[in-house]
Amino acid sequence: MSVALGLGDLLAAVSVGGANCLTSVTELEPAAGAHASVAPAKFATRSGNQRGAYAYETRYDGGVAQDVVLIDSKQSQLNRVEQALRDAIRDGHEVLSRLPRLMVSYQRDGETVEYSDLELPHRAFDGHIRAGTVDGQNVTDYEGYRRIRDADPSNARALLDASPASLVFGAWDSSRAARQGRWRSVLVGEIIGFCQKPDDPERPELKGGARIDPLGMRIELSGTALKELAERQRAELSRATFDKLVKGSKSAKASSAGLGGIPPTLEALAGVACRRIVRSHVLSFAALRQIRFGAGGEGDAACRGLLAALALNGLARSDAELVLRANCDLVEAGPTRVTLFGRGGQTTEFAALDIAAADALLAAALAHAEQAAGVAWNGVALRITGDPAIAAGAVDDEAEDG
Repeated sequence: MSVALGLGDLLAAVSVGGANCLTSVTELEPAAGAHASVAPAKFATRSGNQRGAYAYETRYDGGVAQDVVLIDSKQSQLNRVEQALRDAIRDGHEVLSRLPRLMVSYQRDGETVEYSDLELPHRAFDGHIRAGTVDGQNVTDYEGYRRIRDADPSNARALLDASPASLVFGAWDSSRAARQGRWRSVLVGEIIGFCQKPDDPERPELKGGARIDPLGMRIELSGTALKELAERQRAELSRATFDKLVKGSKSAKASSAGLGGIPPTLEALAGVACRRIVRSHVLSFAALRQIRFGAGGEGDAACRGLLAALALNGLARSDAELVLRANCDLVEAGPTRVTLFGRGGQTTEFAALDIAAADALLAAALAHAEQAAGVAWNGVALRITGDPAIAAGAVDDEAEDG
């Protein structure tokens, strides 16, 4: 029977000569049964196809090359782990609420909105942070933030103390003229489905859709009426919808305002039938061992162990919530297989961490890092005021869900 992963296992793995990585693999299946299709992630195409497209690849299964469709990408899986950590922080989790993070705030419509490095795409080096101010001083001129930007693998302590998420999930200071910080994610993952790739992906199978309006399938309004309707709802409409209605283009109809019915049409991408669905994650101890924190051998290992425990905590929380998108409800078809890959091909199996076990591991890792490396988790490490011009220029139109 597999035992649970402990702090000693993590510390051994992140020390010199330790294990290469830890993998977590789960077989999934459609909640409705094997007969059901799933909706994979959609991606924009160079041709500008409004429907988007699915991403097909070739992978090996049992030594045989097979077609697969990408159900959830590496970046999306990391975003889901970050979301799980954010939710725990907002719920007042005893340990995670102390997680150091950078926070930028904006004033929008008379309210304060805040975003942390757990949701900003470039994390500690995000454009929203770099464009902000601290006590009226440009963030990029603020000494505390300059130490964060100047951190490198030989001593990443400033980044660890302010934004551990950047070290776990990756960050790239790509716009900086020199000394660009480029940190790879130490945790990666994806969900793929083994399937039959279409003969012509540019002409995929389509599914039908319709909308019924109880008042009437057709609601005809004059251009003037459409403009007046748009003006009355201006504060509630997206910019694209408002412009379409008020400009009086030929395509402007009552249906653009959500009125009237839409007859059944084949216009959306159909789901994909998969004979096997696999969710997999890799936590790289080899990548963690490339980072030092100026705390000596034992202290550096304690810091790496803390980062590994944070990654595993977020993963346990994310795996517990199999929520991807509409028409893609999945369930676990069996237990998660957790494997530690050591040197010389040696492997060790561990029991998958549930949230309670992951919480205990994180608390132990933090206590050890406090003692061995003087790590202190005190919540928000730096509060930044966002540039008002950025808030004023923000448009709420959202891309189609991928």
